Amino acid sequence: MNQNALDKIKQTVTSNPVVLYMKGTPQFPQCGFSGRAAQVLKACGVEKYVAVNVFSDQEVYDNLPFYADFPTFPQLYVGGELIGGSDIMLAMYEQGELQKLIAKAVSH
Repeated sequence: MNQNALDKIKQTVTSNPVVLYMKGTPQFPQCGFSGRAAQVLKACGVEKYVAVNVFSDQEVYDNLPFYADFPTFPQLYVGGELIGGSDIMLAMYEQGELQKLIAKAVSH
């Protein structure tokens, strides 16, 4: 575990209202789960968010699973808090909860 990488992750998730750590980019996802996560954010009407391609930063790729004790990608953070991966995102979106969380985080 690399403390500098963990500090960098903390800085990113606490200084941006919506952060998606994913494989690839929203335009070119490199796994189906990451693609679905980006689509859920789009369906929520989120236009501006920080998307971090974990393949382009080895330290983040290696250390993100330790940051919030969540082993897989993608990982969505809203208001500095881990929401979860694409399955959790989709379930929360279908219940209308994800939209409310994002709206609250973006308005601050």
